[in-house]
Amino acid sequence: MKKTIFFKFLIIFFSFILLYSLLIYFLAFSTIKQHYIETLSGNLANLELTLIPSIIPYLEKNDYQYLDSLVKNTGQQIKTRITIINIDGIVLADSQKDPHTMENHKNRPEISAALENTAGTSLRFSSTVHEEMLYVALPIHKNNEIIAVIRTSLYLKDINNLISKLQNKILHIFIVLIIISFIAAIIISRSLSNPIEEITFASQEVAKGNFDTRIHLKDKNELKELADNFNYMTAHIKNLFDELSHQKEELNSIISSLQESLMVINRKGKIVLCNESFKKIVNTPDVEQKHYFEVFREPEFNELIKQVWERKLNISAEIEFNDRIYLCSAAPLALRNEAVFILHDITDVYSLKKMKKDLIANASHELRTPLTAIKGFLETLEQETSPEQQHYIDVIKKHTDRLIKIVQDLLSLSCLEDKTISRESEKILIAPLIEKILPLFQDAAANKNLVFQYKAEANLPPITGDSFQLEQLFINLIENAVNYTEQGTISINATRENHSIKIEISDTGIGIPDEDLSRIFERFYVVDKSRSRKTGGTGLGLSIVKHIVLMHNGTIHVESKQGKGSTFLIRLPIGD
Repeated sequence: MKKTIFFKFLIIFFSFILLYSLLIYFLAFSTIKQHYIETLSGNLANLELTLIPSIIPYLEKNDYQYLDSLVKNTGQQIKTRITIINIDGIVLADSQKDPHTMENHKNRPEISAALENTAGTSLRFSSTVHEEMLYVALPIHKNNEIIAVIRTSLYLKDINNLISKLQNKILHIFIVLIIISFIAAIIISRSLSNPIEEITFASQEVAKGNFDTRIHLKDKNELKELADNFNYMTAHIKNLFDELSHQKEELNSIISSLQESLMVINRKGKIVLCNESFKKIVNTPDVEQKHYFEVFREPEFNELIKQVWERKLNISAEIEFNDRIYLCSAAPLALRNEAVFILHDITDVYSLKKMKKDLIANASHELRTPLTAIKGFLETLEQETSPEQQHYIDVIKKHTDRLIKIVQDLLSLSCLEDKTISRESEKILIAPLIEKILPLFQDAAANKNLVFQYKAEANLPPITGDSFQLEQLFINLIENAVNYTEQGTISINATRENHSIKIEISDTGIGIPDEDLSRIFERFYVVDKSRSRKTGGTGLGLSIVKHIVLMHNGTIHVESKQGKGSTFLIRLPIGD
C-alpha cells in the first residue's frame, strides 16, 4: 500500500520525538541517580565528621569494647552501618557485626583512599553482609596524624527503592510529554502534508493537460511561495502550449498546402511526418511510421540518405521515380536526429531543358555545314577580290570564324552535358599536361610582353580523368588570362593539397567586377563585351571549364579585384 506523505511526516516526527525522549529519559535518570548517590555520600561524610569527636577518646584509651558498643548503639539509632578501622586495616568496631570475626579491611578501596588522607567512596558488594552497599570513609586525625578510619555505609537496596519511585515519576512525566508531542506531530504533519498533497494533485492535473489548475494556500511560508510560483509556471505553460498548438496548426496547414512533397525520416529510416503531396507520389494513404524503403524504393534516394547522415550537410540530387524526375533537397535536423526531404517535380523543367539542349545541339550541327561552306567560298572569293573589296571580305570572314567557334563550343558543351556518352578515363600527370599547353600561347604572350611563370610541385601524383577535356580546360583558362591581360605576368602553380591537386592560374589583367563574379560560369555571359568581340570570345569558355571540373569531381573558385587581376583555383581529386 502506498504511504501518504502525511504518514511519512508523522512517522519521522514521532520517531524523532520518541528517540530523543528515551535518550533524555535515560540520561536524566542516570544523572539524577548519580546526583542522589553523591548527595547520600556527602551526608554520610557529614555524619562521620559529627561522630569523630566522640570516637577519638576511646581510641586514645584503646577501649575498643566500649567503642564497639557506642558504634552499635549509634548505628541502630541512625539506621546506618558504622565501622572503625585502625591504620593496619584491623576492624576495631562495627555496628552490625562482631569486629573480631571480620577480615582485614586495609585493601578496601575506600579505606585505602582514607589512609591516604582523602575521602574514600565505593559502591560495591559487601562480602560481610552479602549485599550491595555504598561506602564512605574518612581518616581520623590526632596531632595531624591518622590514627584510624571511620566508615559509614548504606544498603543500596534502600537507595534503589528511592530511585525507583523517582524513576516512576519521571516515566509518567515522559509518557505525558510523548502523548502531547504525538498530538503536536499529527498537527504539524497535517499542516505540512496538506499543501504538498494539494500541490501534488495540481501537478497531476497539469500533467493531464488541465492548465487551468491553481493552488490557493493561506499560510505565508515557503510552500505558499512554491504554490504561487507553480500558478505562475502553469499560466506561462498554458500560454506557451497555446502558442505552440497555434504554431503547430499553422505548420501543419503550411505543410499540407505545399505543392512540393515533404517527408521527415528518423535515424532508423522510419517516416515520422509527410504531407498529402508525398502520399500522392507514392500512391499510399498511410505512410507514417513505415520504413521509407517500403514506399519509396530508389537506389539514388538510399545514397542520398546515406550522405545526409554521414556529412551532416544540406544535399540535393535528381531522383527518377514513377517516370517522373524530382529534385530532392535533404537537410539534417541535428537536434531531433532526423532528416527532412523535399521533392520538387522538375519533370517539365527537365524536359524543357532537354529540348533546349537538343535544339542547341541540333542547330549547331545544322549550322556547322553552311558555315563551313561559307568560309570555303570566302577563301575562294578572297583570291579574286580587288583590294578595295578585301575589307568587306575580312569582316565577313571574321564574323564567320566567330560563328564557327560558337558552334564548336556549343557542340563541346552539348557533349559534356550528355550523360549517355561514355568518357575515356586514364591516369594523367598534371605537370606535363600544362607544360605541353604553354607553348601554344608563347607568341600571343610575346606580342603583349607578358611573362609566363609556371611552377609545379615535384612528384605530383596522377589524377584520373579525360586528358582531352583537361587540355581543353587549361587552354580556355590560359587563353582568357592572355586575352584579358595587357601587361604583367601570368602565373600557373600546381601543388598537392590533402587528397587533391590544386592548380592556380593568376593574371594581372583587368579583373572581374564583384557583381559579375557569381555569373561568369553562365552560358554566353561576358564581362567585357567589347573586348570579347575584339578577341573573338563566345562567352561559353568558362561554362565549358566548369562542366569539365564537375565531371572530374573537382571544384573551381575565382578570386578577383577589378584592375588588379584574377585567380582561378581548381582542385581535382587524386586518382585511386
